[in-house]
Amino acid sequence: MDTSIDCFESPLGFLKITLVDDQLTKLEFSELEITDTSPNTPSKKIILQLKEYFYDGRKVFDIPLNLIGTNFQKEVWTELLNIKFGELISYKNIAEKLGDVKKIRAVGTANGANPIPIIIPCHRVIGSNNNLIGYSGGLWRKQWLIDHENGGLSGSLFDKL
Repeated sequence: MDTSIDCFESPLGFLKITLVDDQLTKLEFSELEITDTSPNTPSKKIILQLKEYFYDGRKVFDIPLNLIGTNFQKEVWTELLNIKFGELISYKNIAEKLGDVKKIRAVGTANGANPIPIIIPCHRVIGSNNNLIGYSGGLWRKQWLIDHENGGLSGSLFDKL
C-alpha cells in the first residue's frame, strides 16, 4: 500500500489529508500545520476541491474514497453522501432510511466515526430536536459548515426544517 499525507489550511484550521493507493482514507482537523507530508497528484485534486468548497461555491466532491470501517459504518457513511449541500437531516431520519429507527444510537456512533468529514458530510446531521449534536471537529466547526452552506446566515439554519 502506498500512503501519502498532505495538509491544507482551511478557514477551520489545518486539514490533514491521508491517501492510501491514491484514494482518500482520512481527512482530519488539526490545530497545527502538518509538516511531514508527502504530497502527490491526487492530494492536489483534493486540495483544489476543498478550496472550491470553501471559497468558490463547490457543492459536490468528486474524489475517490477508501472507506475503512464496519459494514454498518460504511452504510451510514454512504447514506451521508446522499445529503445534498445545505440540507439537514436527523440521526433518526438516517436510521429510518437504513430500515430500523431503533438503530438511531448506532447511526450516531457511526456518524461520529466518519474518517472523512466535510467530504462525507456528517456535519449535515442534527438531533431530532434540531439541536447540534456531536462533531469530531467540535460543534463550532459543525455550526460554521452549516452556516457556510446556507449562505452564512448564522442563527437561521433551522428555519427550513
